[in-house]
Amino acid sequence: MSTITTVNPATGQELETYSVMTEAEATERLEASHGAFLAWRKTDHSERATVLKAIAGRLRDEAEDLATLMTRETGKLFKDGLTEVEICAAIFDYAAEKGPAALADEERTYGADGQRGVVSYQPIGVIYSIQPWNFPFYQPVRVLASAVMAGNGCVLKHASICTGSALRLRALCIAAGLPEDLFQVVVIDHETSDALIEHSLVRGVTLTGSDGAGRHVGGVAGKALKKTVLELGSNDAYLVLADADIETAVKFSVMGRLYNNGETCVSAKRFIVTDAVYDRFVEAFVARMEAITPGDPMDEDCELGPLSSQDQFETVRDQVEKSVARGAKILCGGKVPDRTGAYYPATVLGDVTPGMPAYDDEIFGPVASIIRARDDEDAMRLANDSRYGLGGGIFSRNEDRAFRLARDHFDTGMVRINSFGAADPNMPFGGVKDSGYGREHGGFGLKEFVNVKSIFLP
Repeated sequence: MSTITTVNPATGQELETYSVMTEAEATERLEASHGAFLAWRKTDHSERATVLKAIAGRLRDEAEDLATLMTRETGKLFKDGLTEVEICAAIFDYAAEKGPAALADEERTYGADGQRGVVSYQPIGVIYSIQPWNFPFYQPVRVLASAVMAGNGCVLKHASICTGSALRLRALCIAAGLPEDLFQVVVIDHETSDALIEHSLVRGVTLTGSDGAGRHVGGVAGKALKKTVLELGSNDAYLVLADADIETAVKFSVMGRLYNNGETCVSAKRFIVTDAVYDRFVEAFVARMEAITPGDPMDEDCELGPLSSQDQFETVRDQVEKSVARGAKILCGGKVPDRTGAYYPATVLGDVTPGMPAYDDEIFGPVASIIRARDDEDAMRLANDSRYGLGGGIFSRNEDRAFRLARDHFDTGMVRINSFGAADPNMPFGGVKDSGYGREHGGFGLKEFVNVKSIFLP
């Protein structure tokens, strides 16, 4: 029997060992979730909302333990883990408070005589959720809350390095009153995962991961005619326009690049800076990044912890080295520290051009790419010169103009103006192009996996 062992990336200490399930064992859990769904779908919205509220309360009660577990498994800063737990609780609260109205039957009319029609949002079955390690609780929660509020079941395949977090989330939900079999966790390999996607009891598939993973999962699901929601990678561009307030731009650019140790799909990754403010921004930004010292992620004052694993460390290191070999200049960082743990320093690369990983790809770590633009128009062009389209940002004193650029020209699903943030329950989350399709949060996720049923009355 094969196993996986979780490892603390800050210390290299082995944490827990888990058995990998066979296809038969995973199928049993899928069947159990489907059985629970058949009963759960009959509950009314208010009953589901009561359970979701209880889960939110339980998350807040256990926040410190949950944050500690995330830090041990992924190297996440403890203080960021506390924030993540609160976001998860807010997502369950949002689904509980907004779900009943969003999912209620809608009265319509049809025909020349205005006959009565009803649009009903009905659950469809078990949703298969494939999630990454960078937000061990938030990633599965943003699927789970909407799925169960809509009346569906959910089977989670989490990243192996945070298996403990996945199992802890399930136990917490059951303790809060969710039916025991409705939400299942499977510890499986990729072949078994594909078999689950194809299984007739899986009615929808959602993945957060790389664009490569999205192509594979989307392809397998498409052949089986399963609807998918894909939230994939990105190399989000943040524009520093000619009229930007440099202090504001530097503050949020550092925050945006280092949040969650730089391992965030909507991190600020490419900084496109106009000639007019290039030297001032780069000098201040590099000075601030250079002052960041990686440390113990449990320390309240720590600003940068380790990467999530040795594998992830090696990926980031190799991307930087390839970019430098192709002409990028290291403005700070870039030197691997001589210490235990998967630590990579805050790094800034200049002279970044197409053909480099720092320009073309997503670097999932604390590495910022500086790209010079002639003017504001050129900056907008460079921002959209990417196969990705998840998020982005604009720094400008003229917020009305920045809003128009964001609305009319930025080819992404989300844009921040003079700020940085990851997600909010009341705003839709998702992207375009190779960053995927579908939306979560903001009420949109509640209806991604429902049967929008038209009922025509005489």
